[in-house]
Amino acid sequence: MTEAPTHNAPLDCEVAIVGGGPAGLMAAQRLAQAGASVHLFDAMPSVGRKFLLAGKGGLNLTHSEPADAFAGRFGARRAQIEPMLQAFGAEQVKTWAAALGVETFVGTSGRVFPVGMKAAPLLRAWLVQLRGLGVQFHTRHRWLGWDGEGALRFATPAGEQLVRARALVLALGGASWPQLGSDGAWAPWLQERGVQIAPLQAANCGFDVLNVASGSAETRRSFLRELVGLETAPARGWTPHFKERFAGQPVKSVELSFTDSQGHEFARRGEFVVTEAGIEGSLVYAASQWLRDEISAQGHATLHLDLLPEHDAERVAAEVRHPRGSRSLSSHLKSRLGIDGVKMGLLYEVLGRDGVNDPQALAAAIKALPLTLIAPRPVAEAISTAGGVAFEALDANGMLQAIAGVFCAGEMLDWEAPTGGYLLTASLASGVQVAEGVQQFLREASRS
Repeated sequence: MTEAPTHNAPLDCEVAIVGGGPAGLMAAQRLAQAGASVHLFDAMPSVGRKFLLAGKGGLNLTHSEPADAFAGRFGARRAQIEPMLQAFGAEQVKTWAAALGVETFVGTSGRVFPVGMKAAPLLRAWLVQLRGLGVQFHTRHRWLGWDGEGALRFATPAGEQLVRARALVLALGGASWPQLGSDGAWAPWLQERGVQIAPLQAANCGFDVLNVASGSAETRRSFLRELVGLETAPARGWTPHFKERFAGQPVKSVELSFTDSQGHEFARRGEFVVTEAGIEGSLVYAASQWLRDEISAQGHATLHLDLLPEHDAERVAAEVRHPRGSRSLSSHLKSRLGIDGVKMGLLYEVLGRDGVNDPQALAAAIKALPLTLIAPRPVAEAISTAGGVAFEALDANGMLQAIAGVFCAGEMLDWEAPTGGYLLTASLASGVQVAEGVQQFLREASRS
Protein backbone atom coordinates (compact mmCIF):
# COMPACT_ATOMS: atom_id res chain seq x y z
CA MET A 1 0.00 0.00 0.00
CA THR A 2 1.27 3.49 -0.82
CA GLU A 3 1.57 5.62 2.30
CA ALA A 4 0.49 9.22 2.41
CA PRO A 5 3.48 11.55 2.83
CA THR A 6 4.79 12.09 6.35
CA HIS A 7 4.72 15.74 7.36
CA ASN A 8 6.91 17.39 9.94
CA ALA A 9 4.33 20.13 10.45
CA PRO A 10 1.04 19.21 12.15
CA LEU A 11 -1.45 17.60 9.78
CA ASP A 12 -4.98 19.02 9.83
CA CYS A 13 -7.82 16.77 8.75
CA GLU A 14 -11.58 16.60 9.03
CA VAL A 15 -11.80 13.01 10.31
CA ALA A 16 -8.95 10.91 11.69
CA ILE A 17 -9.45 7.17 12.17
CA VAL A 18 -6.91 5.27 14.24
CA GLY A 19 -6.94 1.54 13.53
CA GLY A 20 -7.17 -0.25 10.20
CA GLY A 21 -9.22 -3.28 11.21
CA PRO A 22 -12.80 -4.01 10.11
CA ALA A 23 -14.40 -1.36 12.36
CA GLY A 24 -12.02 1.38 11.29
CA LEU A 25 -12.21 0.51 7.61
CA MET A 26 -16.01 0.39 7.69
CA ALA A 27 -16.16 3.77 9.42
CA ALA A 28 -13.80 5.14 6.74
CA GLN A 29 -15.99 3.74 3.97
CA ARG A 30 -19.23 5.19 5.29
CA LEU A 31 -17.70 8.58 6.08
CA ALA A 32 -15.96 8.89 2.71
CA GLN A 33 -19.17 7.90 0.92
CA ALA A 34 -20.87 10.72 2.81
CA GLY A 35 -18.32 13.18 1.50
CA ALA A 36 -16.02 13.52 4.52
CA SER A 37 -12.26 13.89 4.17
CA VAL A 38 -10.83 10.85 5.94
CA HIS A 39 -7.30 10.02 7.05
CA LEU A 40 -6.76 6.52 8.45
CA PHE A 41 -3.73 5.73 10.63
CA ASP A 42 -2.41 2.28 11.51
CA ALA A 43 0.65 1.14 13.47
CA MET A 44 1.45 -1.74 11.14
CA PRO A 45 3.05 -1.64 7.65
CA SER A 46 -0.35 -2.54 6.16
CA VAL A 47 -3.95 -2.49 7.35
CA GLY A 48 -6.29 -5.40 8.03
CA ARG A 49 -3.67 -7.80 9.40
CA LYS A 50 -5.91 -9.47 11.98
CA PHE A 51 -8.67 -9.65 9.36
CA LEU A 52 -6.27 -11.58 7.12
CA LEU A 53 -5.28 -13.87 9.98
CA ALA A 54 -8.94 -14.59 10.72
CA GLY A 55 -9.34 -15.72 7.13
CA LYS A 56 -6.32 -17.99 7.10
CA GLY A 57 -8.42 -21.11 7.58
CA GLY A 58 -11.53 -19.73 5.85
CA LEU A 59 -12.96 -16.29 6.50
CA ASN A 60 -16.12 -16.57 8.63
CA LEU A 61 -17.91 -13.32 7.77
CA THR A 62 -21.15 -13.73 9.68
CA HIS A 63 -23.81 -16.26 10.68
CA SER A 64 -27.14 -17.15 9.12
CA GLU A 65 -29.09 -17.90 12.30
CA PRO A 66 -32.23 -15.82 13.09
CA ALA A 67 -31.65 -12.26 14.26
CA ASP A 68 -32.95 -12.90 17.77
CA ALA A 69 -30.56 -15.80 18.34
CA PHE A 70 -27.73 -13.84 16.73
CA ALA A 71 -28.22 -10.89 19.10
CA GLY A 72 -28.43 -13.28 22.04
CA ARG A 73 -24.80 -14.30 21.46
CA PHE A 74 -23.69 -11.00 22.99
CA GLY A 75 -25.05 -11.87 26.43
CA ALA A 76 -25.01 -9.00 28.89
CA ARG A 77 -24.24 -6.51 26.10
CA ARG A 78 -27.13 -7.52 23.88
CA ALA A 79 -29.02 -4.28 24.58
CA GLN A 80 -26.10 -2.24 23.27
CA ILE A 81 -25.17 -4.43 20.29
CA GLU A 82 -28.64 -5.31 18.97
CA PRO A 83 -29.46 -1.80 17.63
CA MET A 84 -26.21 -1.87 15.67
CA LEU A 85 -27.08 -5.26 14.21
CA GLN A 86 -30.53 -4.06 13.24
CA ALA A 87 -28.87 -1.36 11.14
CA PHE A 88 -26.06 -3.56 9.81
CA GLY A 89 -26.48 -7.26 10.47
CA ALA A 90 -25.80 -10.53 8.69
CA GLU A 91 -27.78 -9.70 5.53
CA GLN A 92 -26.05 -6.32 5.20
CA VAL A 93 -22.65 -8.01 5.59
CA LYS A 94 -23.44 -10.33 2.68
CA THR A 95 -24.70 -7.45 0.57
CA TRP A 96 -21.56 -5.44 1.38
CA ALA A 97 -19.30 -8.33 0.36
CA ALA A 98 -21.25 -8.85 -2.87
CA ALA A 99 -20.81 -5.15 -3.75
CA LEU A 100 -17.06 -5.76 -3.54
CA GLY A 101 -17.36 -8.68 -5.96
CA VAL A 102 -17.22 -11.40 -3.29
CA GLU A 103 -20.13 -13.84 -3.24
CA THR A 104 -20.88 -15.82 -0.08
CA PHE A 105 -22.35 -19.18 0.90
CA VAL A 106 -23.81 -20.68 4.06
CA GLY A 107 -21.90 -23.65 5.46
CA THR A 108 -23.44 -26.67 7.16
CA SER A 109 -22.91 -25.02 10.56
CA GLY A 110 -24.84 -21.92 9.50
CA ARG A 111 -21.69 -19.85 9.23
CA VAL A 112 -21.30 -17.59 6.21
CA PHE A 113 -18.09 -17.64 4.15
CA PRO A 114 -16.81 -16.08 0.92
CA VAL A 115 -17.09 -18.56 -1.93
CA GLY A 116 -13.31 -18.52 -2.22
CA MET A 117 -12.96 -18.86 1.59
CA LYS A 118 -10.11 -16.33 1.68
CA ALA A 119 -9.88 -12.87 3.25
CA ALA A 120 -7.25 -11.40 0.92
CA PRO A 121 -9.46 -10.88 -2.18
CA LEU A 122 -12.12 -9.15 -0.08
CA LEU A 123 -9.59 -6.90 1.65
CA ARG A 124 -7.91 -5.98 -1.65
CA ALA A 125 -11.22 -5.02 -3.23
CA TRP A 126 -12.18 -3.05 -0.13
CA LEU A 127 -8.95 -1.04 -0.14
CA VAL A 128 -9.31 -0.28 -3.85
CA GLN A 129 -12.77 1.08 -3.11
CA LEU A 130 -11.54 3.15 -0.15
CA ARG A 131 -8.69 4.69 -2.10
CA GLY A 132 -11.15 5.50 -4.88
CA LEU A 133 -13.30 7.29 -2.31
CA GLY A 134 -10.33 9.44 -1.33
CA VAL A 135 -9.40 7.82 1.99
CA GLN A 136 -5.75 8.56 2.77
CA PHE A 137 -3.80 5.84 4.54
CA HIS A 138 -0.92 6.48 6.93
CA THR A 139 0.73 3.17 7.88
CA ARG A 140 3.56 2.73 10.38
CA HIS A 141 1.88 5.42 12.47
CA ARG A 142 1.59 4.23 16.08
CA TRP A 143 -0.74 6.36 18.18
CA LEU A 144 0.83 7.80 21.35
CA GLY A 145 -2.17 9.64 22.77
CA TRP A 146 -2.59 13.43 22.83
CA ASP A 147 -0.20 16.32 23.34
CA GLY A 148 -0.90 19.18 25.74
CA GLU A 149 -2.97 21.05 23.16
CA GLY A 150 -5.17 18.12 22.16
CA ALA A 151 -3.35 17.11 18.96
CA LEU A 152 -2.91 13.41 18.23
CA ARG A 153 0.65 12.13 18.59
CA PHE A 154 1.98 9.41 16.27
CA ALA A 155 5.34 7.65 16.26
CA THR A 156 6.48 7.20 12.65
CA PRO A 157 9.72 6.09 10.95
CA ALA A 158 10.38 9.78 10.22
CA GLY A 159 9.83 10.91 13.81
CA GLU A 160 6.81 12.08 15.76
CA GLN A 161 3.84 13.38 13.76
CA LEU A 162 1.10 15.60 15.18
CA VAL A 163 -2.42 15.45 13.76
CA ARG A 164 -5.30 17.83 14.43
CA ALA A 165 -8.74 16.47 13.56
CA ARG A 166 -12.27 17.82 13.86
CA ALA A 167 -13.47 14.32 14.72
CA LEU A 168 -11.62 11.20 15.80
CA VAL A 169 -12.60 7.54 15.52
CA LEU A 170 -10.63 5.10 17.67
CA ALA A 171 -10.82 1.51 16.41
CA LEU A 172 -7.74 0.13 18.11
CA GLY A 173 -8.84 -3.41 18.87
CA GLY A 174 -8.35 -5.18 22.18
CA ALA A 175 -5.19 -6.89 23.39
CA SER A 176 -5.25 -10.24 21.57
CA TRP A 177 -2.61 -10.91 18.90
CA PRO A 178 -0.54 -7.82 19.86
CA GLN A 179 2.01 -8.65 17.16
CA LEU A 180 -0.67 -7.61 14.66
CA GLY A 181 -1.13 -4.19 16.26
CA SER A 182 -3.78 -4.62 18.99
CA ASP A 183 -1.87 -4.34 22.24
CA GLY A 184 -4.26 -2.43 24.53
CA ALA A 185 -1.76 0.40 25.01
CA TRP A 186 -4.59 2.91 24.54
CA ALA A 187 -6.37 2.03 27.80
CA PRO A 188 -4.40 4.23 30.22
CA TRP A 189 -4.53 7.25 27.88
CA LEU A 190 -8.32 7.11 27.87
CA GLN A 191 -8.52 6.43 31.60
CA GLU A 192 -6.41 9.52 32.26
CA ARG A 193 -9.10 11.54 30.50
CA GLY A 194 -11.93 10.11 32.58
CA VAL A 195 -13.08 7.27 30.32
CA GLN A 196 -14.39 4.14 32.09
CA ILE A 197 -12.43 1.08 30.99
CA ALA A 198 -13.26 -2.51 31.98
CA PRO A 199 -10.09 -4.62 32.42
CA LEU A 200 -9.02 -6.40 29.23
CA GLN A 201 -9.35 -10.19 29.48
CA ALA A 202 -8.96 -13.17 27.19
CA ALA A 203 -12.09 -14.21 25.28
CA ASN A 204 -12.51 -17.21 23.00
CA CYS A 205 -9.43 -18.66 24.64
CA GLY A 206 -7.86 -21.91 25.73
CA PHE A 207 -7.25 -23.01 29.32
CA ASP A 208 -4.63 -24.78 31.41
CA VAL A 209 -5.77 -27.95 33.16
CA LEU A 210 -5.07 -29.08 36.70
CA ASN A 211 -2.33 -31.72 36.89
CA VAL A 212 -2.74 -34.38 39.57
CA ALA A 213 0.40 -36.49 39.43
CA SER A 214 -0.94 -39.57 41.20
CA GLY A 215 -3.79 -40.17 38.78
CA SER A 216 -5.88 -41.54 41.64
CA ALA A 217 -9.52 -40.51 41.47
CA GLU A 218 -9.79 -40.25 45.27
CA THR A 219 -6.56 -38.25 45.54
CA ARG A 220 -7.86 -35.99 42.81
CA ARG A 221 -11.12 -35.40 44.68
CA SER A 222 -9.20 -34.71 47.88
CA PHE A 223 -6.92 -32.29 46.06
CA LEU A 224 -9.88 -30.40 44.64
CA ARG A 225 -11.42 -30.06 48.09
CA GLU A 226 -8.23 -28.39 49.25
CA LEU A 227 -7.68 -26.35 46.09
CA VAL A 228 -9.13 -23.07 47.33
CA GLY A 229 -6.96 -23.15 50.43
CA LEU A 230 -3.66 -24.01 48.76
CA GLU A 231 -0.83 -21.64 49.64
CA THR A 232 1.09 -22.37 46.45
CA ALA A 233 -0.20 -22.44 42.88
CA PRO A 234 -1.39 -25.92 41.83
CA ALA A 235 0.52 -27.76 39.12
CA ARG A 236 -0.89 -27.19 35.67
CA GLY A 237 -0.75 -29.10 32.45
CA TRP A 238 -0.91 -32.75 31.48
CA THR A 239 1.39 -35.52 32.61
CA PRO A 240 4.49 -35.81 30.38
CA HIS A 241 3.31 -39.11 28.88
CA PHE A 242 -0.10 -37.74 27.87
CA LYS A 243 1.35 -34.48 26.56
CA GLU A 244 3.95 -36.25 24.44
CA ARG A 245 1.40 -38.56 22.87
CA PHE A 246 -1.63 -36.33 22.42
CA ALA A 247 -0.78 -32.59 22.40
CA GLY A 248 -2.17 -31.11 19.21
CA GLN A 249 -4.75 -33.84 18.64
CA PRO A 250 -8.47 -33.07 18.22
CA VAL A 251 -11.10 -34.65 20.45
CA LYS A 252 -14.18 -35.04 18.26
CA SER A 253 -17.86 -35.74 18.79
CA VAL A 254 -18.09 -34.91 22.49
CA GLU A 255 -20.45 -32.86 24.62
CA LEU A 256 -19.06 -30.30 27.04
CA SER A 257 -21.23 -29.39 30.01
CA PHE A 258 -20.55 -26.92 32.77
CA THR A 259 -22.48 -25.49 35.70
CA ASP A 260 -20.95 -22.51 37.47
CA SER A 261 -21.17 -21.67 41.17
CA GLN A 262 -24.20 -19.46 40.46
CA GLY A 263 -26.13 -22.32 38.88
CA HIS A 264 -25.79 -21.17 35.26
CA GLU A 265 -25.64 -24.14 32.90
CA PHE A 266 -23.85 -24.63 29.59
CA ALA A 267 -23.98 -27.70 27.34
CA ARG A 268 -22.93 -28.09 23.71
CA ARG A 269 -21.62 -30.72 21.35
CA GLY A 270 -18.58 -30.24 19.16
CA GLU A 271 -14.84 -30.77 19.28
CA PHE A 272 -11.75 -29.31 20.89
CA VAL A 273 -7.98 -29.72 20.77
CA VAL A 274 -5.55 -30.96 23.39
CA THR A 275 -2.72 -28.46 23.88
CA GLU A 276 0.62 -28.67 25.69
CA ALA A 277 -0.96 -27.35 28.87
CA GLY A 278 -4.69 -27.93 28.50
CA ILE A 279 -7.47 -27.48 25.96
CA GLU A 280 -8.61 -25.07 23.26
CA GLY A 281 -10.77 -25.07 20.14
CA SER A 282 -14.28 -24.16 19.08
CA LEU A 283 -16.14 -26.10 21.78
CA VAL A 284 -13.95 -24.62 24.52
CA TYR A 285 -14.23 -21.12 23.07
CA ALA A 286 -18.01 -21.36 23.18
CA ALA A 287 -17.85 -21.87 26.95
CA SER A 288 -14.82 -19.69 27.61
CA GLN A 289 -16.66 -16.69 29.06
CA TRP A 290 -18.31 -18.77 31.79
CA LEU A 291 -15.19 -20.84 32.46
CA ARG A 292 -13.01 -17.72 32.70
CA ASP A 293 -15.40 -15.97 35.06
CA GLU A 294 -15.71 -19.06 37.28
CA ILE A 295 -11.93 -19.35 37.55
CA SER A 296 -11.76 -15.68 38.45
CA ALA A 297 -14.37 -16.14 41.18
CA GLN A 298 -13.47 -19.58 42.54
CA GLY A 299 -9.88 -20.27 41.50
CA HIS A 300 -10.86 -23.19 39.27
CA ALA A 301 -13.66 -24.46 37.04
CA THR A 302 -14.60 -28.11 36.50
CA LEU A 303 -16.33 -29.07 33.27
CA HIS A 304 -17.55 -32.52 32.22
CA LEU A 305 -17.05 -34.25 28.90
CA ASP A 306 -19.45 -36.81 27.52
CA LEU A 307 -17.10 -38.82 25.33
CA LEU A 308 -19.99 -40.74 23.72
CA PRO A 309 -22.98 -38.36 23.55
CA GLU A 310 -24.70 -40.59 21.01
CA HIS A 311 -24.91 -43.45 23.56
CA ASP A 312 -26.98 -43.41 26.74
CA ALA A 313 -25.46 -44.24 30.11
CA GLU A 314 -27.13 -47.65 30.33
CA ARG A 315 -25.62 -48.83 27.06
CA VAL A 316 -22.18 -47.54 28.00
CA ALA A 317 -22.33 -49.30 31.37
CA ALA A 318 -23.45 -52.55 29.73
CA GLU A 319 -20.67 -52.47 27.14
CA VAL A 320 -18.02 -51.70 29.77
CA ARG A 321 -19.21 -54.66 31.89
CA HIS A 322 -19.36 -57.01 28.89
CA PRO A 323 -16.87 -59.87 29.36
CA ARG A 324 -13.67 -59.12 27.44
CA GLY A 325 -11.89 -62.43 27.80
CA SER A 326 -8.21 -62.17 27.00
CA ARG A 327 -8.51 -58.80 25.26
CA SER A 328 -6.91 -55.72 26.79
CA LEU A 329 -9.17 -53.01 28.16
CA SER A 330 -8.15 -50.68 25.33
CA SER A 331 -9.07 -53.28 22.70
CA HIS A 332 -12.34 -53.99 24.50
CA LEU A 333 -13.41 -50.32 24.60
CA LYS A 334 -12.41 -49.79 21.00
CA SER A 335 -14.41 -52.77 19.73
CA ARG A 336 -17.47 -52.28 21.94
CA LEU A 337 -17.71 -48.46 22.07
CA GLY A 338 -15.24 -47.06 19.55
CA ILE A 339 -13.14 -45.40 22.25
CA ASP A 340 -9.43 -45.26 21.51
CA GLY A 341 -6.59 -42.81 20.98
CA VAL A 342 -6.92 -39.46 22.71
CA LYS A 343 -10.25 -40.33 24.35
CA MET A 344 -8.68 -43.41 25.93
CA GLY A 345 -5.73 -41.26 26.94
CA LEU A 346 -8.03 -38.78 28.67
CA LEU A 347 -9.64 -41.56 30.67
CA TYR A 348 -6.28 -42.80 31.91
CA GLU A 349 -5.13 -39.23 32.60
CA VAL A 350 -8.10 -38.45 34.81
CA LEU A 351 -8.89 -41.83 36.41
CA GLY A 352 -5.48 -43.42 36.60
CA ARG A 353 -4.93 -47.13 36.01
CA ASP A 354 -6.95 -48.15 39.06
CA GLY A 355 -9.87 -46.01 37.98
CA VAL A 356 -10.12 -47.30 34.42
CA ASN A 357 -10.14 -50.87 35.76
CA ASP A 358 -13.18 -50.09 37.91
CA PRO A 359 -16.16 -50.72 35.57
CA GLN A 360 -18.52 -48.43 37.46
CA ALA A 361 -16.05 -45.54 37.62
CA LEU A 362 -15.04 -46.03 33.98
CA ALA A 363 -18.61 -46.06 32.67
CA ALA A 364 -19.44 -42.93 34.67
CA ALA A 365 -16.31 -41.15 33.37
CA ILE A 366 -17.06 -41.98 29.75
CA LYS A 367 -20.36 -40.12 30.13
CA ALA A 368 -19.09 -37.35 32.42
CA LEU A 369 -15.31 -37.05 32.48
CA PRO A 370 -14.30 -34.18 34.79
CA LEU A 371 -11.57 -31.77 33.70
CA THR A 372 -10.55 -29.04 36.12
CA LEU A 373 -9.25 -25.82 34.58
CA ILE A 374 -7.12 -23.45 36.65
CA ALA A 375 -6.22 -20.58 34.31
CA PRO A 376 -7.17 -19.11 30.95
CA ARG A 377 -4.34 -18.78 28.49
CA PRO A 378 -2.77 -15.28 28.27
CA VAL A 379 -4.83 -12.60 26.54
CA ALA A 380 -2.14 -12.25 23.85
CA GLU A 381 -2.99 -15.81 22.71
CA ALA A 382 -6.75 -15.35 22.71
CA ILE A 383 -8.84 -15.00 19.57
CA SER A 384 -10.51 -11.90 20.97
CA THR A 385 -10.71 -9.68 24.03
CA ALA A 386 -13.34 -9.02 26.66
CA GLY A 387 -13.36 -5.72 28.50
CA GLY A 388 -12.50 -2.32 27.08
CA VAL A 389 -14.35 0.97 26.77
CA ALA A 390 -17.57 0.68 28.77
CA PHE A 391 -20.76 1.43 26.86
CA GLU A 392 -21.74 3.61 29.80
CA ALA A 393 -18.85 5.90 28.76
CA LEU A 394 -20.44 6.45 25.33
CA ASP A 395 -23.46 8.34 24.09
CA ALA A 396 -26.00 6.76 21.72
CA ASN A 397 -23.78 7.58 18.71
CA GLY A 398 -20.64 5.92 20.08
CA MET A 399 -19.00 9.20 21.18
CA LEU A 400 -17.12 9.39 24.45
CA GLN A 401 -19.04 11.47 26.94
CA ALA A 402 -15.75 12.59 28.51
CA ILE A 403 -14.13 13.74 25.23
CA ALA A 404 -16.31 15.51 22.66
CA GLY A 405 -15.66 14.47 19.08
CA VAL A 406 -13.94 11.18 19.96
CA PHE A 407 -15.75 7.97 18.97
CA CYS A 408 -14.89 4.34 19.75
CA ALA A 409 -15.66 1.26 17.68
CA GLY A 410 -14.86 -2.42 17.31
CA GLU A 411 -13.18 -4.79 19.71
CA MET A 412 -11.91 -2.02 22.00
CA LEU A 413 -15.50 -1.79 23.30
CA ASP A 414 -16.52 -3.85 26.33
CA TRP A 415 -18.33 -6.73 24.67
CA GLU A 416 -17.62 -10.32 23.68
CA ALA A 417 -19.23 -13.07 21.66
CA PRO A 418 -18.33 -16.60 20.56
CA THR A 419 -16.67 -17.31 17.26
CA GLY A 420 -18.97 -17.90 14.32
CA GLY A 421 -18.99 -14.53 12.52
CA TYR A 422 -20.49 -12.64 15.45
CA LEU A 423 -17.30 -10.74 16.32
CA LEU A 424 -16.68 -9.55 12.77
CA THR A 425 -20.30 -8.59 12.13
CA ALA A 426 -20.51 -6.53 15.33
CA SER A 427 -17.22 -4.81 14.55
CA LEU A 428 -18.46 -3.83 11.10
CA ALA A 429 -21.77 -2.69 12.56
CA SER A 430 -20.04 -0.53 15.16
CA GLY A 431 -18.05 1.11 12.35
CA VAL A 432 -21.33 1.98 10.64
CA GLN A 433 -22.73 3.38 13.89
CA VAL A 434 -19.81 5.69 14.63
CA ALA A 435 -19.69 6.91 11.03
CA GLU A 436 -23.26 8.14 11.42
CA GLY A 437 -22.36 9.64 14.79
CA VAL A 438 -19.39 11.50 13.33
CA GLN A 439 -21.53 12.92 10.54
CA GLN A 440 -24.06 14.21 13.08
CA PHE A 441 -21.29 15.67 15.24
CA LEU A 442 -19.74 17.51 12.29
CA ARG A 443 -23.11 18.87 11.18
CA GLU A 444 -23.84 20.19 14.65
CA ALA A 445 -20.35 21.66 14.97
CA SER A 446 -20.67 23.50 11.66
CA ARG A 447 -23.94 25.09 12.81
CA SER A 448 -22.53 26.33 16.11
